[in-house]
Amino acid sequence: MKLAIPSDGKLLSSPVSRSFGRTSYFIVADTEATDFTVIDNAAAAAQGGAGIKAAQSIADSGAEIVVTFHCGQNAADVLKDAGIKILKATAGTAADQIEAFKKGSLQELTEIHAGYHGGHK
Repeated sequence: MKLAIPSDGKLLSSPVSRSFGRTSYFIVADTEATDFTVIDNAAAAAQGGAGIKAAQSIADSGAEIVVTFHCGQNAADVLKDAGIKILKATAGTAADQIEAFKKGSLQELTEIHAGYHGGHK
């Protein structure tokens, strides 16, 4: 299973980013092979549509699940259309999210917001 996690850094020990569309990086981890790749989020500096662009990058990565604190409606639509499930992140690092997923303790993210407009983080 491949998880995509918005991250403030490029390591599994990096904190989970509070932002989805404007995160600096996404860590895409294979929970079965215990390896990961890092995607630089080019959408972070976008004038608008950052969430949509970030979601498309996740879809292109082959991830099957996103673990995030927040997700806007437009990004959620892109993820759902790609068959990607959205789970709610917990406090901690990217590695903590992977372990929580393996234990089955992450819940579905049901609080999808309307989105941030005008470059708000």
